[in-house]
Amino acid sequence: MRSSRTVLVVALLGMALGGCGGTDIGPGRADEPAPAQIVDGWTSCAKAAPRAGEVITGPTTETSPPAVKEPTIGRIDPAFTAVAAVICGREIRPGPNGGQEQIATERRAEQIAPLLTALRLPSEQTGGEVACTLEMVIPPWLALVDDRGRWLRPQIPTDSCGKPRAEVIAALAGPQWTTVGTRTIRQIESAAAEAAGCAQQWTDMVWVETRNGNPGPAGPGLPPAAGPLRLCVYQVPASLQEGEKPAGDFVYGGPLPIERQAGVLRALSNRRAVVDCATPATRFAVLRPLEGAGPDRYVELDGCRRFLVAPASGGAQLGQGDDALAALLGPV
Repeated sequence: MRSSRTVLVVALLGMALGGCGGTDIGPGRADEPAPAQIVDGWTSCAKAAPRAGEVITGPTTETSPPAVKEPTIGRIDPAFTAVAAVICGREIRPGPNGGQEQIATERRAEQIAPLLTALRLPSEQTGGEVACTLEMVIPPWLALVDDRGRWLRPQIPTDSCGKPRAEVIAALAGPQWTTVGTRTIRQIESAAAEAAGCAQQWTDMVWVETRNGNPGPAGPGLPPAAGPLRLCVYQVPASLQEGEKPAGDFVYGGPLPIERQAGVLRALSNRRAVVDCATPATRFAVLRPLEGAGPDRYVELDGCRRFLVAPASGGAQLGQGDDALAALLGPV
């Protein structure tokens, strides 16, 4: 079980899987960074860093706040007397009515002597014979504030693997960080999607696969599923319908009624020729096993009415659905 200190450090330092990152520092000693730009009048993370901690890994229907011109990151000027540190970030928490939401956080600490000492350390030389681990540590959005309300973004010294030095990580775990502000960014998962056991967003893989020309023709059909299926239906915004990976938002879903499942599986086993059609679907269904492994099944509920059966082992097959199949995949 993680300690509260470990949880805080993970929240403050973004963790991602990647290679051992290098820097632009050449051989020999690490170059000293230029002084950090000092800005008058700290206000809040919402104004100074509205996109701090933002990570977009795929298509989304959400809009991001406009970018703000940030001050130059650099070394701490000796004449700058920092009295507090602020970290701007994001995290996911349960929504007030169920589901999950992403919030922006502003944390502040005033007992920062060890942090200042760590931030003034030089970066180590990268490369050489040092063995680096694979996790990539993303430095937090960190600001220092002085007794006049001015602030700057300090350069975070790195180790020989290009990651924040251990002294910095330890110092970030040391101060008593207080959350002084939060704001809701977006809904990650609605209460309805959570109750249905469905993801809040999903990609229309029928469109993706047909656009790339990957799926093969309809085959003899797969044997009926070994167990019950879960139905998740998504609506694709008009602005994304002809994109490379149209992302749909959850509309309805839940366990597929057993009296419908046999008819759905029969419809997905037909060998009708796929119509020549390029109309994007506004809604599509995803069928997955409630338990265990099995192929994913995608059905366009309008547009071309095609379906895709995609086993985990590969070899996806494209087929042609109809109004009757779409009707079987109505609200549960």
